[in-house]
Amino acid sequence: MPHAALAAPDAASEADLKQLRNQLRELRETYQQRIDALERRLATAEARSASAVAVAAEADRTAARAESVAKASVEPAPAPQRPAGESAFNPAVSLIIDSKFTRLQRDPSAYRIDGFIPSGGEVGPPKKGFSLGESELAFSANIDHLFRGNARFSLAEDDGAGVVEVEEVNVESLALPAGLKMKAGRFLSGVGYINQQHPHEWDFTDAPLAYKAFFGYRLQNDGVQLRWVAPTALFMEFGAEAANGGKFPGAERHTNGAGLWTAFAHVGGDIGESSAWQAGLSHVRTHPQERAFEDGGFTNAFSGRSQTWIADFIYKWAPGGNSRDTYFKLQGEYLRRTESGSINYGGDGNDYAARLRQSGAYLQAVYQFMPRWRVGVRGDWLRSGNVDLGGLTSAELPILSGYDPTRQSAMVDWSPSEFSRLRLQVARDKSRSGESDNQVWLQYVMSLGAHGALKF
Repeated sequence: MPHAALAAPDAASEADLKQLRNQLRELRETYQQRIDALERRLATAEARSASAVAVAAEADRTAARAESVAKASVEPAPAPQRPAGESAFNPAVSLIIDSKFTRLQRDPSAYRIDGFIPSGGEVGPPKKGFSLGESELAFSANIDHLFRGNARFSLAEDDGAGVVEVEEVNVESLALPAGLKMKAGRFLSGVGYINQQHPHEWDFTDAPLAYKAFFGYRLQNDGVQLRWVAPTALFMEFGAEAANGGKFPGAERHTNGAGLWTAFAHVGGDIGESSAWQAGLSHVRTHPQERAFEDGGFTNAFSGRSQTWIADFIYKWAPGGNSRDTYFKLQGEYLRRTESGSINYGGDGNDYAARLRQSGAYLQAVYQFMPRWRVGVRGDWLRSGNVDLGGLTSAELPILSGYDPTRQSAMVDWSPSEFSRLRLQVARDKSRSGESDNQVWLQYVMSLGAHGALKF
């Protein structure tokens, strides 16, 4: 009995606790339902209010646009302003990495093109073994609605030291009427075909012999260029340049005005849906004064008039116009130069009347036989032509003794993407009289950053 009396209060206490718990749970559920209902009503009210505000704002914007259009019809639009802040200027940046391995029979430091006045340009092959090629760092951006700026720097190595050369720095117009375009600053001349391309765009590792002999591998100057593209179905481009003329075939100048003038024209079109062509004619005129060159153990100088004509042609074929898988390209240029004036011979300090009529050409073919793989061949030849040196003889200027250099090249390259290329090139170079140089080149070209469209 005592145990039963003690158990009864405990049982009653447990029942009361259970009842209290149930009441508390029911109270919580009731209040939660009321809270949820109030929150739903609040959300609905806020949504209706936001919708009303949005409708009103859109009405205000519509009215503002209508007012702006009406004002623009009677007032000129203000020129766009560049946003303030450090992040407002965001140019396109690219880095082209070029590196080579060469195996040569002859000493590249003694390279020369016999039969032609030395240009002083980058005409020889790189040093034997591994070497850093001509890598490029480029920046470009629209300055505003009228102008675009471009800058390109060449990164190379000379005698073990790094060299930075200003390859191009110019401003070009964006809004001239009637198809006109102007460029001012330092630029690659628009003459010929390959002259307008940068080395990483070439189909072969080095420039053709004719460009090396006549331009020191390319014509580059500081000046002004004007181009006009005709509004016709057939592509027709005309251009002219006035430049400083301080580089070969000109000479360093210390006078006002232009020292080099060019004119060029290009025309091209399609042949059906699979073929396209382009042809051009260019003229370069300059008046070098005391253009120095080393030969015969002396420093000599040419002064007079120099004129160069260039005829270029290119034909491209791709099935159905799709060059992704297969295409063929045939390209060639013919250059003819006439120079007349006097040569100051360093051996005696006297001037001798001189007249040179020389020419050169190259022809190359490139075939992409499957995606990413190409093969190509190129033939180069120069004609030293008629050289009249007055009273000077070949013993005094041996480089002008009369020789016709030639070279044959073949290459195969693989491009995993449009940003990378690996190339093997072999060549038999006969630029030096009595010497043949069998050359092997291994090259890679890698493009980082912005990658512009290639020219036709």
